[in-house]
Amino acid sequence: MTDSAPAPQNYTVEYVDGPLKGQIDTRILVGGEYDKTFGVIALVDGLESNFEYTAVSTRELNGELHVSYSFDAKDSDPFVSDDDDTDLGEALV
Repeated sequence: MTDSAPAPQNYTVEYVDGPLKGQIDTRILVGGEYDKTFGVIALVDGLESNFEYTAVSTRELNGELHVSYSFDAKDSDPFVSDDDDTDLGEALV
């Protein structure tokens, strides 16, 4: 019988664009796999909005899985951005 290191249970989400650009989150691996797509409910100007994100790349950093996600505007609620880096709030977990 050999001892092996336990498989990681979570991964780090990095939002590369869209309304959550620059934020990070932690999600749980399901069956050892990260989500290819998922929706995030976030507050924008006090209103709940659904934003869809799609995985675009992965990397390992300090032994942990990091997955970068890109905003899917066509499947998301609309939002207004003046590209002024206004803080749109945080994802509701």
